[in-house]
Amino acid sequence: MTAFSKFILVFLVSTLVISCTSEPEDNFVLRGSIKGLKKGIVYLQKDGDSSIITIDSMVIKGEPEFQLSTSLEEPMVLYLKLFKNDGEEHFIPFFADLGETYLTTSLDNFNFDVKIKGSEQQAILEEYLKVMSKYNETNLELIKENFLAQKDNDTTRLDSIRIESDRLFKRKYAYTINFALNHSNSEVAPYLALYEIPNTSRKFVDSIYSKLDENIKNSFYGRKLNAVLTAKDSATTK
Repeated sequence: MTAFSKFILVFLVSTLVISCTSEPEDNFVLRGSIKGLKKGIVYLQKDGDSSIITIDSMVIKGEPEFQLSTSLEEPMVLYLKLFKNDGEEHFIPFFADLGETYLTTSLDNFNFDVKIKGSEQQAILEEYLKVMSKYNETNLELIKENFLAQKDNDTTRLDSIRIESDRLFKRKYAYTINFALNHSNSEVAPYLALYEIPNTSRKFVDSIYSKLDENIKNSFYGRKLNAVLTAKDSATTK
């Protein structure tokens, strides 16, 4: 074998090794802007086994636009984190899927001015959150009334507020369960069962899981929900 032939062989083997060990190309992009932000760092993050993991980041200098990306194997909730050196944590969760998501918000109201356009799962999640925000507003009103009733030592009103709070709590859980059951063809259903109603009875969680489409059962959150049910069964039999 000539020296040139050996060179070609080594080159081909090296190319093959590099191509086999290279990272997968990013198939998800988060673009957006944060109005009023002149300087800071934005992070794209996801849940790890025991902590939140940063998967991309970008330093903001002067312009509010940003672009972050990663490789997704399947739809899942990611987080946009903003670091602006004020001693507080600023996170925006969103449901990501293959392709592109566009997110806009403001520096002053980072978590409240947010608008997200992207995955089908995000649209479904926002439908759910829109209704839940009304429940949360009612809950804040009850908290305020409870404070005033305590101040006035109005025991009758305190009992009434407690009953109203219990009813509101049950209505929120019932809405979440029904929403998940009615969206059994979306990854949002097992996600809600896992994170919005974690303390509900097993029969309700099982009813959500049982109704899931087969591909959703095999999704990231479907598998996690199944693991939770399995763990509950194991704990019951001990």
